[in-house]
Amino acid sequence: MLCVHSIETFGAHDGPGIRCVVFLQGCKLKCLYCHNPDTIAMEGGRPYTTDELFEIIIKSKPYFGKNGGVTISGGEPLLQAKALIPLFKKLKTEGIHTTLDTNGRILNHFAMELMDKYTDLVMLDIKHMTEEGYEYITGQKNNKTTFAFSDYREKSGKPMWLRYVLIPGLTDKPELLKSLGEKFKTYKAIQKLEIQPYHKLGVHKWEALGWDYQLKDARENSEEELRKAQNILKPYFNAVTIN
Repeated sequence: MLCVHSIETFGAHDGPGIRCVVFLQGCKLKCLYCHNPDTIAMEGGRPYTTDELFEIIIKSKPYFGKNGGVTISGGEPLLQAKALIPLFKKLKTEGIHTTLDTNGRILNHFAMELMDKYTDLVMLDIKHMTEEGYEYITGQKNNKTTFAFSDYREKSGKPMWLRYVLIPGLTDKPELLKSLGEKFKTYKAIQKLEIQPYHKLGVHKWEALGWDYQLKDARENSEEELRKAQNILKPYFNAVTIN
């Protein structure tokens, strides 16, 4: 049984091609810019069996084409890694491409089995390059867990994308971008890095939950800032795109 927040049957920004995106309920982080804060609580969501989710996904298969497939996001999908294994196993029997969108904090044997055997692509969110910055953004300590996760995926030789939210004054400093590039420049598994422009689309959800949105004064990126960040990162990766 999987606890699902919502399902998007025609997603175009969560992995290659057209995808069915399943947002799971629950996350241990509380990122300042989270645009789905209603997925953070472990409570809530709707329970789905493997077969129920499979039937929903299979109806979208005609739209996947050569590049599309299924992306499991959240929340944090690897909190439910054990329950995802039978779903991904069933999807692979139908030749459906599988992607995990994760913050990389969980690397237990269920997560390893899910990634090693049944996950075609991992999209890993890099929150910040320093421990202090990571704690400020996520509310949790130990940025090293993300890097341990990326190291594990790299050793597997299986494809990985990095995603990085560019927040003016917080994550866009040239020294941070260069640190990001230096950390990952030798990785063979990384196919590309996606720059995620900062936006405030989820602010109303924070207000609805009665939570204080702490980045009220942060502004959205200018085109010039996005291109500047892209140019700094380009020498380090096979591809750098702005999502």
